[in-house]
Amino acid sequence: MRLSNKVALITGAGSGMGQASALLFAEEGAKVAVVDINGKAAQQTVNLIKEKGGDAVSIEGDVSKANDVAGMIKATMDAFGRLDILFNNAGYPMVPTPLIDVEEELWDKIMDVNVKGIFLACKYAVPIMRQQGGGVIINTASISGVRPRPGQSPYAASKAAAILLTKALAVEFAPYKIRVNCINPTATETPMLPLLGTTEESKKVIISTIPLGRMALPKDIAYAALYLASDESAMVTGTALNVDGGRGV
Repeated sequence: MRLSNKVALITGAGSGMGQASALLFAEEGAKVAVVDINGKAAQQTVNLIKEKGGDAVSIEGDVSKANDVAGMIKATMDAFGRLDILFNNAGYPMVPTPLIDVEEELWDKIMDVNVKGIFLACKYAVPIMRQQGGGVIINTASISGVRPRPGQSPYAASKAAAILLTKALAVEFAPYKIRVNCINPTATETPMLPLLGTTEESKKVIISTIPLGRMALPKDIAYAALYLASDESAMVTGTALNVDGGRGV
């Protein structure tokens, strides 16, 4: 198995891309700390992992809060004794909104989760990885950080920041054998889509901009994350991997 004897912490793992990644990582031999702001959702993911014979713990936490992040790292260490893979997947989306109608609170929330969340998790996880002699960090960014859609300026800005932060951290942490990469998904089929005002008609419009002719599935992102987490990508760091069906071309 590709992640045997590894411990992975995945945020936003109660549903969607995070859940798919948690399940796949566990199938590949990893012990998984399943983190979500919704504790019940995190436990549901853990239950699915354990039903298949995997090992996982659920942790409720808000990635934008320093105390919560420190707590999730500590809970992982208490449960498994090490941390090899940090997957900063938690994100905060938005309904398409003209910039002049965006409230300051929404801007702050998006930046707090999508950017500060990465900073905080790395701040508390990297000292552990340094002591262990290396590790892997994966961040979920977005193709919107490269090629934005109208009405999503705050979200696009946050994901562009995540991409450049990934590259900066890759350079900073390379001497400690810590690899840092990010994934740029296109629009993905998750339970969150209807909450973002996405209708069947608007999905057709979105799909028309994706050369491969479909939206991404959570498993598409999970398999990309598995590659970046595994030793198969030992020479890969500072990369923004587009999982976008060609939209960014």
